[in-house]
Amino acid sequence: MKTNTAPALDPKAFRAALGSFATGVTVITTRAADGSPVGLTANSFNSVSLDPPMVLWSLAKKSHSLAAFSRCSHWAVHVLAADQEELSGRFARSGTDKFSGLEVGSGIGGVPLLAGCAARFQCQSTFQHEGGDHLIFVGEVTAFDRTERAPLVFHAGRYALAAQRDPGLPPARSARVAGGLDEDLLGYLLGRAYFQFHQGVREKARAAGLTDAQWIVAAALTVRDGVCSDELQTTLGYVLGEPLPPLLQGMQADGWVHADAQGRWCLTPSGRDRSLHLLAAAKAHEGDLLSRWSYDEGALLKLQLQKFIAATNPGLTDLWHEA
Repeated sequence: MKTNTAPALDPKAFRAALGSFATGVTVITTRAADGSPVGLTANSFNSVSLDPPMVLWSLAKKSHSLAAFSRCSHWAVHVLAADQEELSGRFARSGTDKFSGLEVGSGIGGVPLLAGCAARFQCQSTFQHEGGDHLIFVGEVTAFDRTERAPLVFHAGRYALAAQRDPGLPPARSARVAGGLDEDLLGYLLGRAYFQFHQGVREKARAAGLTDAQWIVAAALTVRDGVCSDELQTTLGYVLGEPLPPLLQGMQADGWVHADAQGRWCLTPSGRDRSLHLLAAAKAHEGDLLSRWSYDEGALLKLQLQKFIAATNPGLTDLWHEA
């Protein structure tokens, strides 16, 4: 590990090192002397004291908003929720009407209050301290409110999702043990998760007369109808586990699909209706399973799976690829 020492600190390396510390994302608001609303995005927010309740944040001295915050009597800190990334970007930009189209309330001292946040702190400006190229603002909290919404997180220059660790899970294992041939093996976890996830839908598909592979074909044709056999084979072959022609013949005999004059396979009206019912059941099953976690944990799970698929893809076509 390379160590940087003063006075030869590399500014970019120093900034990158600071980015290793994950933070929340806040929007700070106040009103200028002329009464116009002022707001900006900051991740320098921190607590100072519980008694009296005090918080702080810092602002670059070159900021166009410095004068407004330096002179105001009150300001508000909005801890953004996980789905407020757009709001963070809006208040990080300059030269625009940041409050246009937003639901804005009025807090103590007339401070603008934004809706939908994880938490909000209304503060009376108490102290201002010099901090190098920043000015540090300390305020006494005069009112606050919070919701159960997960916070937006910022780490290493990117937005992130926060997921709470289940206290029922065993402690994280070392890299040596995690690579062992046991229940921590990634292939086992992915395979078992796939089997358990599809079990509820698999039973409904079989009740409708479809095998697992035929259900995949029906679902794909529901999303995009009129596909030739070669394209179906290219798109679905790696997940079917059996030859495509007999699958299509069986589905045709049961009234699920038919081939048009150009040899493109389509769902019959009856097949489409039955397939839509199965897809609705699959989505309901997914919703029931994901309801056992927070929204952010579900989103994080899907994000990590998408990253895994992208990182390991040997050139396979997306399952429901649009031509």
